[in-house]
Amino acid sequence: MTRRIGIYPGTFDPITLGHADIIRRGSKLVDHLIIGVTTNPSKNPMFSTEERFAMVEREVEQLGLSNVEVVGFNALLVKFAQKQGANVIIRGLRAVADFEYEYQMAGMNQQLDELIETVFLMADVSLQPIASKLVKEIALYGGDITPFVSAPVRDEVNARVEEIGRKGDY
Repeated sequence: MTRRIGIYPGTFDPITLGHADIIRRGSKLVDHLIIGVTTNPSKNPMFSTEERFAMVEREVEQLGLSNVEVVGFNALLVKFAQKQGANVIIRGLRAVADFEYEYQMAGMNQQLDELIETVFLMADVSLQPIASKLVKEIALYGGDITPFVSAPVRDEVNARVEEIGRKGDY
């Protein structure tokens, strides 16, 4: 039987409880799950690649999943998956808007390598509204991000906000 190796790629800027849920659930679907921490300058990252990598590693360690590892990459996802020997790409979905984008990406990835399947996992209902972009925005405007991230991530985000300065009149 073929060993199932999955990739769960993302910028994880920052890693949220929604990401952790997909990691936990995705790890049950494959023999080995690689969390691919990547760069995406268009997302205007709050944290460097190294900081995000360390953050994701710490959060994965807290989940206690023996079949999960964290790997950084800056390449085409399919090329990264091929290099890792992966045959599954795991993507989390929160809403219909996510599906439209992810569906298109899955189609393109299939054109690039038909042996790599994309599996979509719906976010837990209680975690569906969580997005890294919104977590950063809430923190930047002085809001409480405790319901959306772990305590260590909350502290890191708040410390970064203190460095760069809050926005708005609060």
